[in-house]
Amino acid sequence: MKSIKINTQSNSPGRWQGPLESIQDQEGAVRSLLRQIDRELFFLRNGSQLGVTDQGHITPGDTPAGDFQVLARARPLTPDLLGNPGFRKTHGVKSAYMAGSMANAISSEEFVISMGKAGYLASFGAGGVPPTRLKEAIEIIQNELPEGPYAFNLIHSPNEPAMEQLAVDLYLKHGVRTVEASAFLRLTPPLVEYRAAGLSPDASGKPEIKNKIIAKLSRREVAQQFLNPAPEKILQQLVGEGKISPRQAELAGQVPMADDITVEADSGGHTDNRPLISLLPSLQALRDEIQQQQNYPIPVRVGAAGGIGTPTSVLGAFSMGADYVVTGSVNQSCREAGTSEKVKQLLADAAATDMMMAPSADMFEMGVKVQVLKRGTMFPMRAQKLYDLYQEVNSIEGLDPDTQNELEEKIFQKKLEDVWSECVSFFQERDPEQLEKARKDPKKKMALIYRWYLGLATYWGIQGTPERAFDYQIWCGPAMGAFNDWTAGTYLASPENRRAVEVADQLMTGAAYLYRLFDLKLQGVHLPPNWNSLLS
Repeated sequence: MKSIKINTQSNSPGRWQGPLESIQDQEGAVRSLLRQIDRELFFLRNGSQLGVTDQGHITPGDTPAGDFQVLARARPLTPDLLGNPGFRKTHGVKSAYMAGSMANAISSEEFVISMGKAGYLASFGAGGVPPTRLKEAIEIIQNELPEGPYAFNLIHSPNEPAMEQLAVDLYLKHGVRTVEASAFLRLTPPLVEYRAAGLSPDASGKPEIKNKIIAKLSRREVAQQFLNPAPEKILQQLVGEGKISPRQAELAGQVPMADDITVEADSGGHTDNRPLISLLPSLQALRDEIQQQQNYPIPVRVGAAGGIGTPTSVLGAFSMGADYVVTGSVNQSCREAGTSEKVKQLLADAAATDMMMAPSADMFEMGVKVQVLKRGTMFPMRAQKLYDLYQEVNSIEGLDPDTQNELEEKIFQKKLEDVWSECVSFFQERDPEQLEKARKDPKKKMALIYRWYLGLATYWGIQGTPERAFDYQIWCGPAMGAFNDWTAGTYLASPENRRAVEVADQLMTGAAYLYRLFDLKLQGVHLPPNWNSLLS
C-alpha cells in the first residue's frame, strides 16, 4: 500500500479485533474492498504493517503491543442514503434522483418507463407535444407503470395558454399524479387548477395532496409563488368556473403550490446560467423563511439541477444540502432518448465550452433565450439573426430584398410565403387565436414566421434530417461536456452504451463512493487520485 498516504497524527478510534486472514495489504485488494460501498471498512496498523479489512469490530481503548490499531473507519454509504428520504417516500423511488423532462418527447415513453421500472423518477417531455400525442404517451406509460413512478412535464406557454390548459385537462382526466412544472414566470389558472383539483380532506380534515408538483425554476420571485399557497384570486376564479369546489379552494390555502422545487442552475434549454453554488443556498434560505411563516407539516424540498453530469457534481449538490438531484443534458445522449443518432453523437463529442445561448421558440417575442449546442450546427447564429431582424424591422414586408433572399436561401430554404402557408396550417389546428393576432399585427406575423424555423430546427435534430444538419437545435448545458470528460476512455464514452438507468446508477453510486473517499481523507487517509472513479 505504498501509494496510500496516512496521517500518523490522526486520532485512533480504538483497537481492532477480528480474523487476521481478512486483512488485505495489496492495493488491488484494497481498492476492491473500497468499491463495496455497502460494507464497513477498517484501515489498520500494527507497527509498520498496514492493512484493510471489512470484518471484525472496534474495541475502545489503547492498543496493546501486537494488536492492530484502527487508523480510520469507512462507514457504509449506499446511494439510497443520499438526499432527503421524504423525496423517495413521496414519489415511491429508490434514490433522490430525477431525470428531468426534455421537450418534444425527447424524454420519451421508453425513457420514462425504463427509469420507472428501475425505481427512478423520470418526466415525459410534453412541451411542444400535441394533445393527441400526449394522450397516447399517458396511456402507454400508465399501462407499463400502473403504480408509477413517472411524471409529466407541464411547460408554461405564455403565447399559447390554450396548450397549457389542454395538457392539464388531460392530466386530470387520466389521473396523472405528478407534474414537473417548468419555465413558469407566474402561477397560471391551469397550474393552480391541477394542484387544487387533487386536494381532499383526510380523516382529521387536513389537506391530502394527490396531485404533486415539482417546480423547476431559477428565480427567487418565482420560487416565492411556489413556496406559498395558491393565490386566492385564482382559486375563486376556478370555483366560479366550476373547475374546483369551494372546499378544495379552502384546502389549497393550507398547502404550498409545490411539493418540490428544483433549483435550475446553468442548464440546457431555458436557463438563467446562474451558478448552482450561489443559487441553491439562496433558494434554500427562502424555503426556510417561508416554512417558518407557514409551518407546513412537510416542508417543501429543494433539489438541484443544471451542471449535474458527474458523480462529483452529484455529491457537491448533496453536500450543499440538496434534497434531490435532477439530470437533463446527459440523458439526451442515452439510447432511450427520443432524438436521432446524429444528435446523440454530437452530444457525446461535446466539450463543456461548446454551448451558447439562442432565442427560444416558445418565448421568442419576449427575448427569452435557451442554451444549446453550438458545435456542429449553425442554429444558434441563425436564430440570433432572426431575433435581431425581429427587433429592427416591423414586418416581413419591411425586409430589404437582399435580406429576404438570404433568409429564403440560407435559413428557411424556401419562399417566405410558403413558410407562412405552413404556419397557417399549423396554427389552424393547434391555436387559431395566434392567426387572428397575426392578421391584426404584422409584427406578430413576422414572429410566427421566424418561430417556424426555431420550432422545426428541433424536429430536424430529433428526426436526423440530413439536409438540415447545420440547423439542428440541440438543448444542452455544460454538464454534457463534463459527463464526456468523466466517461472518456470507458464503456460509457460511446452513446451506444449509454442507457438512462446505467447513467443514473453510475452517477449515484459514484457519488456515494466519492463520499467514502472524502470521509477517509478527513480521517487522514489519502488515496491515489486514480482511485477516484468507479468507471473503467
